[in-house]
Amino acid sequence: MNNNPSFDMPEMSILDVREVGIVKDVRRGIVRISGLPICVYGQVLRFASGAAGLLMSFDKDEVKAIVIGDENSVAVGDEVVSMERRMTVPVGASFIGRVVNSLGDPLDNKGPIAAAGRLPVFGEAPGVMEREPITDAFMTGVKIIDMAIPLGKGQRELIIGDRQTGKSTIAIDTIINQKSTGVVCIYCWIGGAQSALKRILALLHEKGALDYTIVLSASADTSAAEQYLAPYAAAAMGEYFMRQGRDVCVVFDDLTKHAWIYRQMSLLLERSPGREAYPGDIFYLHSQLLERAGRLKKDHGGGTMTFLPVVETLQGDITGYIQTNLISITDGQIYISASLFREGFKPSIDLGLSVSRIGGRVQCPAIRQLGSGLRLEYSQYREMLRMTKLRTRLSEEAEEKLRRGEVLYELFQQLNSSPIPCEQQIILFYAYQRKVLEVLGIPMVRKFMMEFSRYAELRAPALLADIATKKELTPDIRMGLDRILGQFCKEHQ
Repeated sequence: MNNNPSFDMPEMSILDVREVGIVKDVRRGIVRISGLPICVYGQVLRFASGAAGLLMSFDKDEVKAIVIGDENSVAVGDEVVSMERRMTVPVGASFIGRVVNSLGDPLDNKGPIAAAGRLPVFGEAPGVMEREPITDAFMTGVKIIDMAIPLGKGQRELIIGDRQTGKSTIAIDTIINQKSTGVVCIYCWIGGAQSALKRILALLHEKGALDYTIVLSASADTSAAEQYLAPYAAAAMGEYFMRQGRDVCVVFDDLTKHAWIYRQMSLLLERSPGREAYPGDIFYLHSQLLERAGRLKKDHGGGTMTFLPVVETLQGDITGYIQTNLISITDGQIYISASLFREGFKPSIDLGLSVSRIGGRVQCPAIRQLGSGLRLEYSQYREMLRMTKLRTRLSEEAEEKLRRGEVLYELFQQLNSSPIPCEQQIILFYAYQRKVLEVLGIPMVRKFMMEFSRYAELRAPALLADIATKKELTPDIRMGLDRILGQFCKEHQ
């Protein structure tokens, strides 16, 4: 497989004048070059071996570039030719269902991919006049997110937490939930182990999610340049579909490793280190990427692109440099708590530190009505639970709130790789609102969550279809739900 990117060469004229430089030094993917006096930042270079490079810095004596692909193919004394074109990546619908690298080359041994065109890797974000307000809900299939931290199509929602607490699981469940919705998903794997990616690919294949997903892999064994380019290439692939009026979801897993690799590159390029040895432009590194999300006006394509960047914390500290940068750029964050994870509450989302700055206003009427006040009820339950450790006697009102909180605690829990459709979430939380589940008791609540959806599909399929279509609690739907809930409780007493 060719590890070097292919470029559309401009037609050669009778007299074709190009700058030619000479490689002075190659070290850890960084190439020092002399003889390119007229150059620009981000310009693509081509080495004598056919490998490509990206110009990253320059001064009056030399320029420095990073090698894209195999750095062993570049040697001291090789000629370097400056290209006129910016760095581009192939895009198109044929990439759906494939695993590719940062250059668009296939990694899944399924043959070449026919591209519909090429787009700039470092494309500009849509301007204000090209955008319009976000109006459609983006359902993740994770109950606690859809009910209490709702997202909208075109939003940038950060997933933040310690390692091995379920950050990637939430992102993957979101991708699985997009089945039959028409949303194109792009999963960008940055700096992780190849073995972990194989497990994720196996899960996506098992759930049928690869049929609408592009997987872009820049694992830890690839070059620093490929890991650096990966999220920008994924965004460019998403922009192709967004400009065609489609909805896109891009997961960046994760941007912590992306920041690390950029710091490594910057130190090798001898840039001045700043806080925690990161270069001064580290904020721009991620802001130029995440600003490419949004919703376009009809005359600019009319599509949406939702970003779910993942970032890692150390011992729950969200005040780290990269973490605070990303929190300030995005439209909210989903905070994964290590203490909740150890407690056995999964997904381990801390509602106190999680927020969505857009999604609440785009919820469907039923979800908005049923989700109102859930955050407050859950917070009060957690606080009261702490208080009960100090007191032995409780008032009837406090005991009632504890019982109700216990039910909500159970409702918010969810198995991995099992996203819940919108209509099923409406039914579950309607039963909670009507206080049906408190009467059943906690063991019965777990049975209710496992069995009621199948029971409703058999006894009232028209009602489920009506809920899925209208997504509103009309009087007829309420009557139907009350009837089916009553039947279920009688049969399972």
